[in-house]
Amino acid sequence: MNGEGVPVAGLVAYLLILITQRVSELFVSARNARRLLARGAREHGREHYPLLVLLHTLFPIALVAEVLVLHARPGRLVPLWITLLLAAQILRYAAMRTLGGRWTTRVLVLPGSSLVRAGPYRWLRHPNYVAVVIEFLAAPLLFGAWRTALVFSLADLLALRVRIRCEERALRTAEVEPPPALC
Repeated sequence: MNGEGVPVAGLVAYLLILITQRVSELFVSARNARRLLARGAREHGREHYPLLVLLHTLFPIALVAEVLVLHARPGRLVPLWITLLLAAQILRYAAMRTLGGRWTTRVLVLPGSSLVRAGPYRWLRHPNYVAVVIEFLAAPLLFGAWRTALVFSLADLLALRVRIRCEERALRTAEVEPPPALC
């Protein structure tokens, strides 16, 4: 923390981890998307994809602004937020690993694919999305940025409503049993 109590070092560390994760995930997603498209997958939901990109781009900017400009400060529940954030990461990576080459940031449907029922998909229909919802709540609250947590959690829930509907519709159109998440 600096002299005013702003958790700058922690914020910088979190942002470096977040940016590194997301950039590497975009590379994995692009590779998987190329392979799926080469196998005959069809993309759905292109119209809402830029909204998701914008949401995930503005999230760290809003977090930094709230901490540095609005002077958000961590509260007593820091251990809870760290625990939830770590649990979200574990869940997200378990979902990605389970989907393997089928995981992308886009809605790609490979006709004839079977439903994934392994890993966290045994218990949750959309574990990757559950993890992101938790992350959009826990990460800002870790730094006391309740405004960012509120705004981005609500925006994410609205975006996920569109996204999940798109996935379900795309999977029905392809006449395959819907995988829990392709994104």
